[in-house]
Amino acid sequence: MTTFLFDGPDAAPITILLAHGAGAPMDSASMAATTKALAAAGFRVARFEFHYMAARRYGHRKPPPRAETVNPEYIKAIADLRAKGVKGPLVIGGKSMGGRVASMIADEMFAKGEISGLVCLGYPFHPPAKPEQLRTKHLADLRTPSLIVQGTRDEFGTREEVATYGLSDAIEVIWLEDGDHDLRPRKAISGFSTADHLKTLAETVKAWTGRIVC
Repeated sequence: MTTFLFDGPDAAPITILLAHGAGAPMDSASMAATTKALAAAGFRVARFEFHYMAARRYGHRKPPPRAETVNPEYIKAIADLRAKGVKGPLVIGGKSMGGRVASMIADEMFAKGEISGLVCLGYPFHPPAKPEQLRTKHLADLRTPSLIVQGTRDEFGTREEVATYGLSDAIEVIWLEDGDHDLRPRKAISGFSTADHLKTLAETVKAWTGRIVC
């Protein structure tokens, strides 16, 4: 059974399931801050870890696997979440690699009626300094209503780079000014704080789910 961290009201009308990035666990500072913002906006948020990350808690230092190899773990997390009695509309997603994995299973789960949408926080469009190694092929034909929240100076995909990609019309991309891969801006340069961006993120997700969930 998948282990979850829950935040937000039990009676929330929409639940968001989030997976972590490649190098940090589900309770990292970035994940915790994002979860807190979403919970404050009225969502029930569940976080979980892929096996390799969970193993690190017991001293087993494993490198991140290829993203597609953990697709079954995300599908199982959805089933385990439902088995815990979580009902109603479900949005899946995650931070960086977690969002990428969710995007690879989204259409299958959406077609089955298991999920209502996908939200990616800092999507890793390509490895840093390797813009030719795109991870966008499956995004061209994505049918699941999707929201990508990206910082304008994210080294995994800047605004200028992403503008040249052929992304599906089902994908909305929201840009946070001067945000890095963790969506953190340089306040002295941008005039925004991390708290500002997290508030914008939560409000944007709230408005977006209001459009996609009947």
